Amino acid sequence: MKSFFFLRSIFLFHLIIVAPLAPTLSLAKSTNLIKKTCKKTPYPDLCISSLRSHAKGSGVTIHDLAGIILNLTLANATNTLSHIEALINQAEDPQLERLLDYCAELYIPVVKYTLPQAIVAFNKAQYGFAEYGVSDAGDQADTCEKEFSQSKVSSPLGDRNKLVSELCDVAVAIIKMVSKVKHNLR
Repeated sequence: MKSFFFLRSIFLFHLIIVAPLAPTLSLAKSTNLIKKTCKKTPYPDLCISSLRSHAKGSGVTIHDLAGIILNLTLANATNTLSHIEALINQAEDPQLERLLDYCAELYIPVVKYTLPQAIVAFNKAQYGFAEYGVSDAGDQADTCEKEFSQSKVSSPLGDRNKLVSELCDVAVAIIKMVSKVKHNLR
């Protein structure tokens, strides 16, 4: 009889005290994983702010975080390409238009092929290919910006190119972490 009351007391304690805290504990666990992961990337603040606003729910894994940052990188590259195309349509200076055309030529394959293929490769656990594709995407953003710095035209894309490049660096770092974890499980 005593064991029945004891079990009932534990059940009630869990129901009243522990159960309402479960979502908070899961969110805290998710936040800790984000901080721990992002601390190992080249841009921890960017990583934390990007993932914190998009990593919802409990049970988030490092694999999930990599997927989130990859999709954010693709979204930012796509947004940058759209911005470049809008600037091309408004450009009155031929040199600015030429530089924007050059950048569009760099971003089009990144948005249509490189990053989508890197995401597919990541989801198939082809981490080396995924790293290569994401790294190449970051290089293209840097190349676009470098083209402006070598001209006398001020870049209207500086912040956007920097963001895409830094997101690529963060994504590569997290992919490497996932790869290491998966390799250690073998």
